[in-house]
Amino acid sequence: MRILIMGGTRFVGRHLTQAALDAGHDVTLFHRGTTGADLFPQATHVLGDRNTDLDRLAGGSWDATIDVSAYLPRQVASLADALGGRGGHHVLVSSVSVYQAPLPSPFAEDAPLIELADPTVEEVTGETYGGLKVLCERAATAAHGDRLAIVRPTYVVGPHDHLERFTWWVRRVAAGGEVLAPGSPDAPLQVIDARDMAEWMLLLATTGGTGTFHAAHPAPPHTFADLLGAIAAAVAPPGTTITWVDTAFLLDAGVDAEALPFWSIDVADYDQDRADPSAARAAGLAPRPVGQSAREVHEAELASPTPASDKRLDPVREAELLAAWAARS
Repeated sequence: MRILIMGGTRFVGRHLTQAALDAGHDVTLFHRGTTGADLFPQATHVLGDRNTDLDRLAGGSWDATIDVSAYLPRQVASLADALGGRGGHHVLVSSVSVYQAPLPSPFAEDAPLIELADPTVEEVTGETYGGLKVLCERAATAAHGDRLAIVRPTYVVGPHDHLERFTWWVRRVAAGGEVLAPGSPDAPLQVIDARDMAEWMLLLATTGGTGTFHAAHPAPPHTFADLLGAIAAAVAPPGTTITWVDTAFLLDAGVDAEALPFWSIDVADYDQDRADPSAARAAGLAPRPVGQSAREVHEAELASPTPASDKRLDPVREAELLAAWAARS
């Protein structure tokens, strides 16, 4: 099949492109050329900015289009206009951030969605991201009708993750010793391996799968403690321990939320990690165990380390915090 991927060279898109090429498809990538431009020489690369250069897709036609890089509804509508029916079946990557808290456990795809106070906003922030994804979904539905699958992932993990959230925890736990874990061990937390998500999106695209789905794993209840436990079972050296430290203590100590991935200061932020994945599983999503993802990320990191963010908690500060936590009266 001829498949157009919007993006396709970074993290989820990279795994998607690899899966499509491995399956023997004729792949076209539309991207800016700023990340992974030397990857996938066997694919057709169309370089451009989707905000200004979609005319560079003129004359092409595809059996399916997978859009992993839409953040604004006008981008979705503009792509549909530019393709003019030449894009075939459409798969849009959205997010579980589209939902309005509070949410039940588990919640299905028909749970209430966020409504932006100003639907014309185009600045993507933590406050607008989910609402803009809602508008992207609506624009895609208006443009593609019954030729559309919408994928709402939870935290995406796996090799080549430039956000290195799960990756940071794998590195930290693999280093051993006493590991500081933030907040509540019972906080809901789901992930999806980018490779499993990619294979499944390719299945939706090539079989004409339709509907809205949660790309989430494992099924709730699954907690932060479960996640770290799975990572520890996979990569921790003997003697590794995990110490849970209260959010209030960390905030009083001046620790920023970005220092420890998956830590949410507002407990309502964890609501989205109770997503029911049964519809996606019925449609072919086959996620690997979290521990397997951890082992494979660890192996990938040993071979080619991901640059670590300087915003993360460093070992010296971690030791200071653990000592202060142990000494509290």
